[in-house]
Amino acid sequence: MSYLTSDPNQTENIDTIIRPPYFFISGFIDIPHMEYYYIFLCFVYIISLVGNTFVMMVIYMDNSLHSPKYVAVFNLAFTDVCGSTAMVPKLLDTFLFSRQLISYNQCLASLFFIFLFLNMQSFNLTILSYDRLVAICCPLRYHMMVTHRSMFQLTGAAWAFAVFLMLLAVCLITRLSFCRSLVINSYFCDHGPLYRLAAPCSDVVPNKVMAYLISTVLFLPMVFIISSYICITHALFTITLPQDRVRALKTCTSHLILVAIFYLPIHFTYFLHSIIPTNARIINLSLTSVLPPMLNPIIYVLKTEEFKESAKKLLSKRKAQRAVVPIQST
Repeated sequence: MSYLTSDPNQTENIDTIIRPPYFFISGFIDIPHMEYYYIFLCFVYIISLVGNTFVMMVIYMDNSLHSPKYVAVFNLAFTDVCGSTAMVPKLLDTFLFSRQLISYNQCLASLFFIFLFLNMQSFNLTILSYDRLVAICCPLRYHMMVTHRSMFQLTGAAWAFAVFLMLLAVCLITRLSFCRSLVINSYFCDHGPLYRLAAPCSDVVPNKVMAYLISTVLFLPMVFIISSYICITHALFTITLPQDRVRALKTCTSHLILVAIFYLPIHFTYFLHSIIPTNARIINLSLTSVLPPMLNPIIYVLKTEEFKESAKKLLSKRKAQRAVVPIQST
């Protein structure tokens, strides 16, 4: 479909800016039977939706989980639900039903929400690493440093910055003219492949700067997380009792697994984007978009003892209530 180009007679020209009525999402190139991969993504999305909704429900209903740490956990589950929903249903509609044309406004909206929730996933993992850092390195000051107020301030600042960053990215896209190819070589309205389409017709230097800024926003949290775990490792060697050391390691291992699953494919793809084939890049980024939201409630939350106890308590209470209803009706 590389022959799709912008037709001046079908474009909206506002102050010499050429805005096409639609773009074409190319997706995978020359790979047969990809519908099975999309069905796999659908199942992953359903598991993610059920798991994260269950996590939010348990945290909301159990007062014992209304602690500062679970503000970040609830925000992570909420972001995972929103991020998966922004990505997967549209992806399935695009490729399973061959609706690969997307309007200009829908494309920009999709770009905004997908990257917004991607950045928020990164920020949430950073906030959780801060919680672990304080809990292990400064246990006596934990309740002074990690409070409801500080957690709401951190998550609020993260949301405000992510929204501002993506609004700026979308505004810079709207100043571009798309006068040639309309084929986006990705599986959604990806920022890089989109602004590069306007390179022959517009100055894309501000967009390149924005692309580097988005990459930096994803990179710096990973640097903070690695630094925090260096400090945590040093603190663990000062723990004399082996059982305490093992307990502290358990609280960190699950978080490190999530960090690796989320960050490694993203940075591998962005740093080597010039030599990675389009199909490999699409597989890397699509799996990064759906696997961490599915694994977050399984690896991080459901392995936490206090959360498992709260979930068991709520489920047993529900069973008791169901058992009482038939007795009362008789």
